[in-house]
Amino acid sequence: MPRRQGGSLSGFTPLSTPNAPTDLSVSTTIGSATVSFTAPSDTGDAAVTSYIVTAIDESTGASSGATGTASPITVSPGGGTFKIRAQAVNDWGPGRLTEFSTGNAIFSGAELYSWGWNSYGRLGDNTVVDKSSPVQVGALTTWTYVSAGYWSSAAIKTDGTLWMWGNGTNGKLGNGTVVNSSSPVQVGALTTWSIVSTGNNHTLARKTDNTLWAWGQNALGALGNGYTANTSSPIQVGALTTWSIISAGGNHNHVIKTDGTLWGWGYNGNGQLGTDSIISKSSPVQVGSDTDWATVDAGSAGSLAIKTTGTLYAWGSNSQGRLGDGTTVDKSSPVQIGALTNWQQVTARGGASGAVKTDNTLWMWGSGTSGELGDETTVTKSSPIQVGALTNWSRVEVMGSTTTAIKTDGTMWGWGNNGLGGIGDNTTVSKSSPVQVGALTNWVSHSSGQQHTLALLGVV
Repeated sequence: MPRRQGGSLSGFTPLSTPNAPTDLSVSTTIGSATVSFTAPSDTGDAAVTSYIVTAIDESTGASSGATGTASPITVSPGGGTFKIRAQAVNDWGPGRLTEFSTGNAIFSGAELYSWGWNSYGRLGDNTVVDKSSPVQVGALTTWTYVSAGYWSSAAIKTDGTLWMWGNGTNGKLGNGTVVNSSSPVQVGALTTWSIVSTGNNHTLARKTDNTLWAWGQNALGALGNGYTANTSSPIQVGALTTWSIISAGGNHNHVIKTDGTLWGWGYNGNGQLGTDSIISKSSPVQVGSDTDWATVDAGSAGSLAIKTTGTLYAWGSNSQGRLGDGTTVDKSSPVQIGALTNWQQVTARGGASGAVKTDNTLWMWGSGTSGELGDETTVTKSSPIQVGALTNWSRVEVMGSTTTAIKTDGTMWGWGNNGLGGIGDNTTVSKSSPVQVGALTNWVSHSSGQQHTLALLGVV
């Protein structure tokens, strides 16, 4: 029975708040939890007016909440593992708590979308029909990492499994066959894959134990095992457990170790290994002796990298000024691009190159013949130029002659060659400045292949 105001030794008994809600249950989706409950058996001295649901991150203690007038209530804390609490509120304040104390995993994953050129089924939607706007690959919400190569595509799920699709020639799909697939096929049965990078005809992947694995075409030593025979299943690159950042390029690779050293192998006809020679290598060789490399992107015939100091370096083919050093002369060892120390992310996989600075400005250089520089021209540039004046760019990807980028507000944008729908704006008309891809605002990651893009929508 509700309690009423009455006398006490102090002359006042406080009016009471509700008991805790009961039968708390939680269901999850991308980045959010829907909390169901039964109203408290005792509402206190006034009717319940609302409910508060709170999610508390078990690793950081950070909390986020939502309110509502009835069950269920959805709270959106993002990814991680959380405790869920619920309490009823009446005119006298919030009541007792009920806690989902076992620790509820709020889903940290995403939906997978693709668009553009679909030759060999590289979009993964079980067709070979080109798409000029994003289409979902299956119905799963468990994708966490994507990589689009020249002929094939790859993605990792939250359970650590690795999947590939597209052209299977030379064993590119890693599933023990040379058969094409227009929908994702699993690479083995392991659940320990962490990141993957797909090049022109081969793939690199790192496991959670920091071992490195490769498969696909190996005629130019791209697999790093000292041989030149193709393989259709993952083989380990050496025995080290110190590999960190990986990038598969045209027919070469670059990988940064946990000690900050940079390594390369594969074809080197344009000096793209950065070893001050043009001799190809079939096993990893160190690039110089520096130990402060932070990130690297191996392109079709050259590479870009950023050091921990925020400085930008480039080497390899300099056709159309894609290295950004103001020349068109190939470089066989890293050369610094300008003197700035605020570079954050780079892409080197097309005739053009791009980068985002720490102030979230976007810069492009190299081939501009299809408008891929985004500066409203079709003129090639051999030094970085800013794309507009905005300071809300997060990530840029370019391969071939199409560029895509994500802003800090989660919107997706594209420009350049659009003959096969690679921009994703539901047209096949090329653009020389950024146009938005749909209206969604929760794109979190993407990777551009040859006229096609993979992207994750949700929380990773």
